[in-house]
Amino acid sequence: MLQIWTVLTFLLVASAAAAEPAKTAVFDLELIDTSAESGHVREDQSRRLALASAALRELLSKSPQFQLVDIAPQAEAIRTKGPLHKCNGCDEDIAKALGADLEVSGIVQKTSNLILSFAITIKDLRTGKMIRGGQVDIRGNTDEDWLRGIRWVVKNRLLAEPLPVRS
Repeated sequence: MLQIWTVLTFLLVASAAAAEPAKTAVFDLELIDTSAESGHVREDQSRRLALASAALRELLSKSPQFQLVDIAPQAEAIRTKGPLHKCNGCDEDIAKALGADLEVSGIVQKTSNLILSFAITIKDLRTGKMIRGGQVDIRGNTDEDWLRGIRWVVKNRLLAEPLPVRS
């Protein structure tokens, strides 16, 4: 009986070690402003979008499930075809051009200066299907509020369980 458990343990460890992290394109978060302030770009919001996007990449890069790919080679396509949440699938084409297996994208919807919602998805580029998603609403509009929202959605939604096994 001990031999069977030894073999099973070995196979489990070997299969886990053999699993390669998925090459993942993580796009910048995009703002959808439906607040009374919509219509003009605020410097602090632009900065917070960059801050939250960087935090999202950093948190995902710490997971052994992901190998982040550099999106800079497709910066021009991202700029001209954006916003990506409205481009009818161009985000998938851009991520595939980067050699990615998965793409991560998201929006921040601003309802008012104190009510914001983050929605982030992970999509399998082979199937085009969302394999994980998460949303969190925050109350507040400071750097720390945004970062707390990103940390929460990554920990409690995106990485709460292992991603489905890709075959």
